[in-house]
Amino acid sequence: MTHLSVEMLAADATGPITSAGHAQLGIAVLAGIAVIVLLITKARLHAFLSLIVGSLVLGAVAGAPLDKAIASFSTGLGTTVAGTGVLIALGAVLGKLLADSGGADQIVDTILDRASGRAMPWAMVLIAGVVGLPIFFEVGIVLLIPVVLLVAKRGNVSLMRIGVPALAGLSVMHGLIPPHPGPLAAIDAVGANLGVTLALGVVVAIPTAIVAGPLFSRYAARWVDVRPPADLVPERASAELEKRPGFGITVATVLLPVVMMLAKALVDIVVDDPEHTVQRVFDVVGSPLVALLTAVVVGMFTLGRAAGFTRGRIAATVEKSLAPIAGVLLIVGAGGGFKQTLVDAGVGQMILDLSKGWHISTLLLAWLIAVAIRLATGSATVATISAAGLVAPLAAGMSTTHGALLVLAIGCGSLFFSHVNDAGFWLVKEYFGMNVGQTLKSWSAMETLISVVGIVCVLLLSLVL
Repeated sequence: MTHLSVEMLAADATGPITSAGHAQLGIAVLAGIAVIVLLITKARLHAFLSLIVGSLVLGAVAGAPLDKAIASFSTGLGTTVAGTGVLIALGAVLGKLLADSGGADQIVDTILDRASGRAMPWAMVLIAGVVGLPIFFEVGIVLLIPVVLLVAKRGNVSLMRIGVPALAGLSVMHGLIPPHPGPLAAIDAVGANLGVTLALGVVVAIPTAIVAGPLFSRYAARWVDVRPPADLVPERASAELEKRPGFGITVATVLLPVVMMLAKALVDIVVDDPEHTVQRVFDVVGSPLVALLTAVVVGMFTLGRAAGFTRGRIAATVEKSLAPIAGVLLIVGAGGGFKQTLVDAGVGQMILDLSKGWHISTLLLAWLIAVAIRLATGSATVATISAAGLVAPLAAGMSTTHGALLVLAIGCGSLFFSHVNDAGFWLVKEYFGMNVGQTLKSWSAMETLISVVGIVCVLLLSLVL
């Protein structure tokens, strides 16, 4: 990201919105983040509005003219929505088709039918990983909760042994793997390669999900023993359907955009010639927009038509998928505005200057910043976008692989210790029928484990790549 240009601000305004010293900028950052935290946690103000106010406070404390701070925020919001908004919308459409057609249930039922008692935790983390690729965390929970409760009851297995692996699979996908909003926004902010980030994200996600899921669930089951009320079980999406799409075609549809984006990354590495015809073709085919759009169009037939949906029903499904993501888009956009205000105030350059004398890995620094913002705001997406804006200057001169690892380090930090200021904390608590203490010992501990194991994997990869 660059400083505000002539087009972004007034004709005579180039460069940073303020030339404040490091001390003043540091105070401005703390003031901006503190305002966001207080508004979200104490005033219960929506994160979208809190980010706007926090951005203006940041600019004011940094000594920026109000009009330039507003222009900076607006530019960041517009750029972020333009870069990630369409992708988030396409991901939401694909996720809705997957859910309403019964495709998600088909994946779940097929894997569970072939899994024995001891294999159930491993099956659940696999299910959550596959289902969690195209859909948001909250939607994934709603889809998988009925299955988790049913399996725990049918197999007389601890709810934690089944539920923790499912939550781990969903959370890892949400924090590390595009096309989820946080990773997409971070990729855009630091200028990382999406295909390489996706590939390395999968490499990091697999061991992280295993450790925080099936392995940790053994201990969570000892610490927490709950029997959730039966009335918490929602209706399954495919209960009213006469037929569902097949397992193979459903998995193929879900993985189609992933394969297309990974193919582009592979061609970029092998061919390494921007003018080569093959690479130019795959640059189009493997672009996130084309890959997700292709998956959505294919899904209308392989999922919607296979479930017996009429054209009207498919159109209605697509329409219904867009309304719930309005809040997500606004938060992501406002997070981009806050990030741009940070950058244009010179905070990124300040961190670059100050960190030159530090003997600390850039990846570890990015993780620590994301952890701090996550603990303060409770939002993984806000933590990811804000941290990406702060460390973006550090990505200059990085190799393609290390730029991708920087995004993953930020994503890992954004998942650290979910607690009472995180909406996901309360969602898990209520669905699993736990009290606050039990939720901290299971869900919060699992999130922390994901964050720590993830950054360890990222740092290890940085040594060999």
